[in-house]
Amino acid sequence: MNFEYIIVKPTYAEHIALIQLNRPKELNALNLQLMGEVRDALKSLDEDDNVRVIIITGNERAFAAGADIKQMSDKNAIDMLKIDQFSTWDQIKKTKKPIIAAVSGFALGGGCELVMHCDCVVASETAQFGQPEIKIGVMPGAGGTQRLPRAVGKALAMEMVLTGEFISAERALQAGLINKIVPVELLMDESVKMAKSMARNSPIALQMAKEAVLKSFENSLTEGLYLERKNFYMLFATEDQKEGMAAFVEKRKPEFKGR
Repeated sequence: MNFEYIIVKPTYAEHIALIQLNRPKELNALNLQLMGEVRDALKSLDEDDNVRVIIITGNERAFAAGADIKQMSDKNAIDMLKIDQFSTWDQIKKTKKPIIAAVSGFALGGGCELVMHCDCVVASETAQFGQPEIKIGVMPGAGGTQRLPRAVGKALAMEMVLTGEFISAERALQAGLINKIVPVELLMDESVKMAKSMARNSPIALQMAKEAVLKSFENSLTEGLYLERKNFYMLFATEDQKEGMAAFVEKRKPEFKGR
């Protein structure tokens, strides 16, 4: 896969792929082309049987410092409607495999929203999160007003969205926005460690479990329990379930094949 604004390593580690945002001079600002490339890369990796977990990262200064304002500053409402930039985000949301965000430096605006599209987040001590769109006369548009309250609660979400101020990695951890904080130099090691912990499991079970957890934010408890039980039963049709339970009984490590 050849891209201009991202670097993709489908074999970054065993069963783990890496997508690195690569517009360093612009602090990885999310222009339309970059987001399209992220969408296409995720779709390709989702279809790659060798990949079980995907890591998305930026660089030490920034995961992504927001949307590319230069692309939007002269647009009117009809222009934005025709561009339909959020359809790309809708496709990203459909990724079935687990995604881990490895965040250092700024994760602002669209960058923060991209983090919230991921399933787990490892952050460095320098990470900062924010939805500063209000400071330029607009508001979050890629899920910031919807996913942020679900992640950190109404009070902090309102504070972040209405003031546009950033929060530190420490506060993000306390609020439940991220999973852990590590030194900058250990960011990728810890992200890969988490990814390996996922990737050693059945890829079919990973996808069905991810689907069930995400649906819990959209469905009623009754609907969520129905989906959970359906997915649980369906996994008994897989070879991985037979292997996993046999390995447990035989006190050995399972060898999952995604079948």
